[in-house]
Amino acid sequence: MDLENGTLSLYIVATPIGNREDMSLRAIKTLSEVSLIAAEDTRHSRTLLQHYTIKTPLVAYHDHNEGYVIDSLMEKLKAGKDIALISDAGTPLISDPGYRIVKRAQEEGIDVIPIPGASAMLAALSVAGLPTDRFHFEGFLASKSHARQSRLEALAKFSSTLVFYEAPHRISEMVSDLGSILGGERMATIAREMTKRFEQISYGTLENLSEQVMSGKIVSKGEFVVVVEGSQVHPGNFDEEWLMSLLIEELPPRKAAGIAHKLTGAGKKHLYNVALGLKNP
Repeated sequence: MDLENGTLSLYIVATPIGNREDMSLRAIKTLSEVSLIAAEDTRHSRTLLQHYTIKTPLVAYHDHNEGYVIDSLMEKLKAGKDIALISDAGTPLISDPGYRIVKRAQEEGIDVIPIPGASAMLAALSVAGLPTDRFHFEGFLASKSHARQSRLEALAKFSSTLVFYEAPHRISEMVSDLGSILGGERMATIAREMTKRFEQISYGTLENLSEQVMSGKIVSKGEFVVVVEGSQVHPGNFDEEWLMSLLIEELPPRKAAGIAHKLTGAGKKHLYNVALGLKNP
């Protein structure tokens, strides 16, 4: 039953992204009083629960078992057992499994109650020094270079601030692609290992940040959030094919793309591809 209102409930509970002191009092109370905790990694979560002397039973709930564990969890909920869903770190369902059980619970008339707390995405946005009135959360880009670059080309004209997650073994290539496609002059923030012992938050242009990653000044270890300034050119404000057709009458495609980038703020690689398409229709 709902610990506060006496109704059937599934709790979506945020846990710390690093520093255990970020655990909220409400989260501790909820996790202590529910009948069961569904955790992405029970071994990882057990350490956190032991720290707060929470003895509630754990069950694994992750991408690989989600399909068949949902039915079992739904049976327990309908039998009157409250369940809390947690991820390895931060707010569940943000680049984590969980939306399917939330949807099922809603369909079955079970209350879904958020217990808010830490989020790496929001923490990075709060210190990025970039506009936060509108932002686009992209999560993890594709690991394959071509797919990643294609997606970035699609994001090149977004005027809202862009937020990405990235793994340490891909951070160098990812930031390099950001600079070449979105434009090296765009301002950005790379937040590494947020709230943890070796937290590192770096600001600068994408070109400068890429150099810092390559040189090792920004260490390629841990978990990354990358926040990037949106395009200063709104889609439809200029006709890129018209502009590029004029420039390539006098200039080679690469130089034409560089000049068009300075004039419009659009990504150099995208403009270069437009120029090539006009040269070789």
